[in-house]
Amino acid sequence: MRKLVGVLSLVLLIWACGGGNTSSNVTSPGAEKSAKTKVLEAGADVIQDKSPIRKLNMYLDGFHFYNGHLAGQMEAHHYCAKLNEDLTQCVIYDGNGDSAKIMGVEYIISEKLFKTLPADEKKLWHSHRYEVKSGELIAPGLPDVAEHELMEQIVTTYGKTWHTWHTDQDIRLPLGSPALMMAFTRDGLLKPELVKDRDERFGVSISEKRRQRADIQSPPKTPGADSWETGEIIQLPALTDHKHKHVNQNSFKSETVKR
Repeated sequence: MRKLVGVLSLVLLIWACGGGNTSSNVTSPGAEKSAKTKVLEAGADVIQDKSPIRKLNMYLDGFHFYNGHLAGQMEAHHYCAKLNEDLTQCVIYDGNGDSAKIMGVEYIISEKLFKTLPADEKKLWHSHRYEVKSGELIAPGLPDVAEHELMEQIVTTYGKTWHTWHTDQDIRLPLGSPALMMAFTRDGLLKPELVKDRDERFGVSISEKRRQRADIQSPPKTPGADSWETGEIIQLPALTDHKHKHVNQNSFKSETVKR
């Protein structure tokens, strides 16, 4: 713990690292900000309290796919606040620059809390074991030692993720219904080009991350999560006529993966 505290102290000095290198995929319609709007924003920035936002002090970068459709994959930038040792909440963006768009939210809970969920609720959650051990999930800007400590905490957790703006296809405005997202659970599922692009931008190597995390203990996941692996797919029904090409909103049966 003493080692981690020391490392985190150094992190404050390099907090700007790992950001501003991923542009949003979306250019939204709308007029440029007026001078009046900019003045109001500047005043609000100084005067108004933003305690919840200031708590978003952890940055994670990983990948999601639409529950039931492995081909619909995208990078996801998580800005998170740890509420306590068992619960974390994250806002998910499509980039890490000033123009980043909010794609959705993710709630992360400990294995202890996950075990208390009813069986039907567990189906909405995904495990993080593979994301951590594979090196797929990173904490941009953190020194390796601090990132390793953080991943030791995340490896046994579970996440529930909803995307409200599908910026991989709705590139102007957030349209249609939210979609339940999942995380990858084994090699060969995530598109290599997505990883290559991400690693180049952040100057990291997924294979090196995997090697560094080989010593992280990862007990078998609790049954019930990652229900897509057994072909039980859950998505909200379409609330409008707008349909997402990667979301089957009319059936609970969809693409499955042979293990």
